[in-house]
Formats: sequence, structure tokens, C-alpha cells
Amino acid sequence: MFKSFSLLSFVFAATALAQQTGQTTRYWDCCKPSCAWSGKASCIADVTQPVLTCNAQGSTLTDPDVKSGCDGGSAFTCTNNSPWAVNDNLAYGFAAVSISGSTESRWCCACYELTFTSGPVAGKRMVVQATNTGGDLGSNHFDILMPGGGVGIFNGCPAQFGSWNGGAQYGGVSSRSECSNLPSAVQAGCQWRFDWFQGADNPSISFREVQCPSALTSISGCSRHDGSGLPTVTAGPSTPSSSSSSAPSTPTTTTTPGGGGGGGAAQYAQCGGIGWSGATTCVSPFTCTKLNDYVRYLSHGTRR
Repeated sequence: MFKSFSLLSFVFAATALAQQTGQTTRYWDCCKPSCAWSGKASCIADVTQPVLTCNAQGSTLTDPDVKSGCDGGSAFTCTNNSPWAVNDNLAYGFAAVSISGSTESRWCCACYELTFTSGPVAGKRMVVQATNTGGDLGSNHFDILMPGGGVGIFNGCPAQFGSWNGGAQYGGVSSRSECSNLPSAVQAGCQWRFDWFQGADNPSISFREVQCPSALTSISGCSRHDGSGLPTVTAGPSTPSSSSSSAPSTPTTTTTPGGGGGGGAAQYAQCGGIGWSGATTCVSPFTCTKLNDYVRYLSHGTRR
């Protein structure tokens, strides 16, 4: 019995670490994400707690039984689920996910490193946490949360914001300037699509499961119990290298967030934010720059 369990554990680990190929789309429908419901993943066996949601006033809701704003309730996707650039070559964000051969209870709150393999972002990487799923998603499909990326099947945004001018139902806004038509709380996430993401239109990807950065779990409030043995993701160079379009190499362990010589946080490590208990000073010559209320990162230049 013990040997059988060990073999199953090995098979699971090999599957989780394997590099696979997949597809991406984009959306922002404001609805309560699927992984915010307690029935989607067992809090005891799988995750620490369901994904956090927000009401229309922007306050965080911790009750997983609050009805979705897309079904007449008051729970919506929090605006801090917008994507952001860590550096020129790496971004963080959230996504609705469907993984071939897996189940929602397994991918809820898991994190994946996406390496884009087509379009203007080929070679760039993005770490996303799975907070949602969808019956319209295909195999190995990541529907990345981007404000103004199109609402898709559902649209809870008018209920959350009072009005919503987010462009086409599928595809969303068509230019960076149209981001100014969105509520101020999500305009930066919309602009990210045309800045870091370079207006890419559903690029293909290779992907693998990785450990979730604390920058993502501190926003979602959700972590998996089975993620500690997965590889970590290094921030890499601040500008894309000449080999950025090649397959990613085997990762090395990053500096522990908040760590660094002399008690300060190292380059690109977290150095502040709500609930942060690590270092709040930085190793020379870096400074701690606020990204949002939950996350602050080191920066050696202007953040886009």
C-alpha cells in the first residue's frame, strides 16, 4: 500500500512538472470566479481557502457563499486581479483555466508559468494563478484576466460599476486609448495589454506548473497545499535577451521573498504590501517601489 502511494505521488509530480503546449484568450467579465466557491476545492485537502471576491464598493468578501454578481448577487472579481509587469520579460496575473486530463479541484489556485510562443510577445513569460474555469474553454486553455479584454458569455461589469464601456463582447477594446473609457480602478490593467503584452491577440504558449509567487497568493488569498515541491520562477533579465524566444531552461531557486544581503530584499523580491511580514528595505542600490496596496517590488528603473 505504501509503495502504491509513492508511485502515484511520483506520477503526479512528473505530470505537474511536464512542459505542455496550449492556447490563450483574454476576458474580464467581473463575475465571481469559480474557485471562490467552497465546493470547487476542499479547503482541508486542496487549498487554504477559496479565492477572495469583492463587492461593488471594492471591499473584500471572505464568505464563499455570497452569490455572484452575474447571478443577481454581490460578489465580483476584485479589481486587483488585473495583470502587471514584473519586468520587461515577466508578468503576473490570473486566469480561467482548463487543463487536459485534470479537474477543477486540482487546478484551482495552482500557478502556471506561460511562455508565449507566437506573436509580438514570443519569448516573454507570465505566471498566472488559476482562479476560474469555463465550459467554453478548450484543452490546455488559459483565458487570461485583462480588463477590457471582452466579457465573453457573461457580463457582471455593469452591476459592479454601474456602467461598462469595455468594447466588443469577444476581444474587448481595440486600442490603448479606449482603456480610459473603463473605471479608473482597472485602467492600468487594460493598458498593460497594449504595453507589456504589446497588443498580442491570443498567442500560443508552452506552460508548466510552478510554485505560486506570494505576490499572487496575497491577492487571491488562496494557496494550494501541494505546491511546495514545484519549481520556482526566476525574474530573469530586466530586458529581453537575444535568446528570449527559446524554450525556458531548468529554473533555479530564487532569493526568498524579502531576503537579500544585509537584511534587505534582493532585486525583484517583494518588499512590502498588505499582510507582508518580510523585509521592507532593499539591498543597495535598489529601492522599494509600490505596485499596488498588496505588493511592492524592487525597481532599478521606471516601471511601465
